[in-house]
Amino acid sequence: MPSRSSTAPTLDISLAQGVARGVRERGIEAWRGLPYAAPPVEELRWRAPQPPRPWEGVRDARRFGPVAWQSRSGNFIGAARGQEMSEDCLTINVSRPRGGGDGLPVMVFIHGGAYAVGSSAEHPRNGDVLVREGGIVYVSFNYRLSALGYIDLSRYSTARRPIESNLGLRDQVAALAWVRDNIAAFGGDPHNVTVFGESAGGNAVTTLMATPAAHGLFARAIAQSAPTNALYGPELTSRWADEYLEFLTERLEPSGVESTTPEDAALMLALADPSDLVEAAVALTLLTPDRDPGTIALCPVIDGDYLPVRPLDAFKDGSVMRVPLIIGTNDREGALFTGRLDILATTPPRIRSIFSNTKKKARKAIKALYPGLPEKRAAADFAGDFAFWYPTVKVAERHSRHAPVHFYRFDIAPRLVRALGFDATHGIELFALFDRMDGVFGRAMGVLGGRRAFKKTGQRMRAHWIEFARSGEVAGWPRYDEVDRKTIIFDRTDRVEADPRGERRLAWQAFVPHV
Repeated sequence: MPSRSSTAPTLDISLAQGVARGVRERGIEAWRGLPYAAPPVEELRWRAPQPPRPWEGVRDARRFGPVAWQSRSGNFIGAARGQEMSEDCLTINVSRPRGGGDGLPVMVFIHGGAYAVGSSAEHPRNGDVLVREGGIVYVSFNYRLSALGYIDLSRYSTARRPIESNLGLRDQVAALAWVRDNIAAFGGDPHNVTVFGESAGGNAVTTLMATPAAHGLFARAIAQSAPTNALYGPELTSRWADEYLEFLTERLEPSGVESTTPEDAALMLALADPSDLVEAAVALTLLTPDRDPGTIALCPVIDGDYLPVRPLDAFKDGSVMRVPLIIGTNDREGALFTGRLDILATTPPRIRSIFSNTKKKARKAIKALYPGLPEKRAAADFAGDFAFWYPTVKVAERHSRHAPVHFYRFDIAPRLVRALGFDATHGIELFALFDRMDGVFGRAMGVLGGRRAFKKTGQRMRAHWIEFARSGEVAGWPRYDEVDRKTIIFDRTDRVEADPRGERRLAWQAFVPHV
């Protein structure tokens, strides 16, 4: 995606791989589309990321790199038409305050999109307000998505065509390693890195905390609306891999390609067009919500090696990175997931499936807390709490035994959003945090009022995030623990509550004791 100000003043910076030419604009200095790993193409398609290759001369770093391959169909709409998609997508972007500086705090954002869609260029001005207001270095990056990053096909690995697991997760670790090795050249402090993300990006944050290869690559973490338990072991992901190969074979059969042996499957995966790879993944993800309610097919895999154990278990035994953590969710996470986005446990059959694994007394207690279940509103809240809120509570309480935790709930929403029945739903806090209310969609959300209060809440939220990135602490925001469970509620007027929705928390504890 081209920079809006390609004619703005440029500046060069020397990196290990060569000289990169960035741009000065709107109070910031930015370098975009820098490779943090070798292109994962051809023989590297299904392999862990390799070190970036040097370049000759001056590299133009004024524009974002191509986005990862993703589909424009299925539950989630991928890259806008006109955006270049490529397997050569492992690029990183850095912004700093105009005039630079030394030893600046670094904030690395991991975009969401259900590990299926999205990119660091989706909202190209996301980090500008953090850079200008906080004097920080802001980093964003692309990573492999969909089948190319988040379906575990390692069971089809052969000696001739190796296939590794957790490729998208490995990309994220490679990006953080690049930050460690290069961020000082941009004025950032490699020992003061905060990684933060939302939705799948929040899941990435909590997963990285449990990934041994990521240890030491960041000092603080922020997980926003993370489905922290949305990753599974090989007993389930192996079946998904088999089903995925069936869908892919069906797409390729007209050309005479078949999969009968591991060698055939590995050859097919090596030769398939990336568009076929991601469309076969769409077929799998459309099947999963009803076949395996409460799960998400595109996810990291607990492979016993790169990701040794379930992150929630690692948080329990303290084997995660013991870094300060901000974590929380929005008031009504599940309200967004309707229509084509309906991937949660919102339908009567899906809810019955979830209930079938619990005791009758626990089911009765949960039903009492969601009156009308499985009616639409109650189902949305039940599903949102199952996927996002309750697993987030478990991460917070377990991590608080080993490191500082600050817990939040985001409650504010413009009036139109409330009138439409979404309230403070999944993803809405990004419009506040990144000050996106002046865009077309932001102004539309505020047409009935509430825009100014929403923006002010975002400003306060941003100040907390920036203070945390600087010091690991937040003035006026008590730490979370298992006794008081003090939580900041972001609203028109922020407040601190002790164990909000405590009755609901206890009911969920009995309902899904394995979480």
